[in-house]
Amino acid sequence: MTPPTPTPPTTILLCDDHLVVRAGLLALLGSEPDIEVVGEAGSGEEAVALAAALRPDVVLMDLQLGEGIDGIEATRRIAALPGPPAPPHVLVLTTYDTDADITRAIGAGATGYLLKAERPEELFAAIHSAAQGRTTLSPPVASRVMAHMRGTKPTLTERELDILGQLARGLGNRDIARALFISEATVKTHLGRIYDKLGVDTRTGAVSVAKEQRLLPS
Repeated sequence: MTPPTPTPPTTILLCDDHLVVRAGLLALLGSEPDIEVVGEAGSGEEAVALAAALRPDVVLMDLQLGEGIDGIEATRRIAALPGPPAPPHVLVLTTYDTDADITRAIGAGATGYLLKAERPEELFAAIHSAAQGRTTLSPPVASRVMAHMRGTKPTLTERELDILGQLARGLGNRDIARALFISEATVKTHLGRIYDKLGVDTRTGAVSVAKEQRLLPS
């Protein structure tokens, strides 16, 4: 009787700008016989180049990558790689779970979105699922996605929309205060409320979600 042909391991490209994190992931993934790390990247640009050259099954992608393009843009470029073969699947592995980050990553073409706090066995399972093109989300991320899909547009006050418009122009708190004839403390208070309503924690995230939700004047 002919023995069954062994299934080849799932090939992985790691992308994280922290060498210590990559070393830890390399050691962790090395303990899984069905996974093989074929490359490491410390920047978004390097990840795109290696993904094009190596064509791994999955790119394990961090979002914050220091200088150069971020993980979102790297994901977008990898998903757009010409074939054949088909572009690698991108599995985001990050500590960030804001609505803006999740929406942008999935919109860029990420197959899955996993938090670094997940257990090793969850990471292994997510990698194998991503390799087959199946969407995998950490439970907290899945909850936020479902809430976002069921929800309606956030309701912002007229003043909050004014401040959001100034943010989109790239103005800082002092300039916003001057433009709207209010104090910087008032601007900060409104920004906190805007962040809470939009589910973000940065100015860039607020503007990104506002554009996606069409909250800014055309």
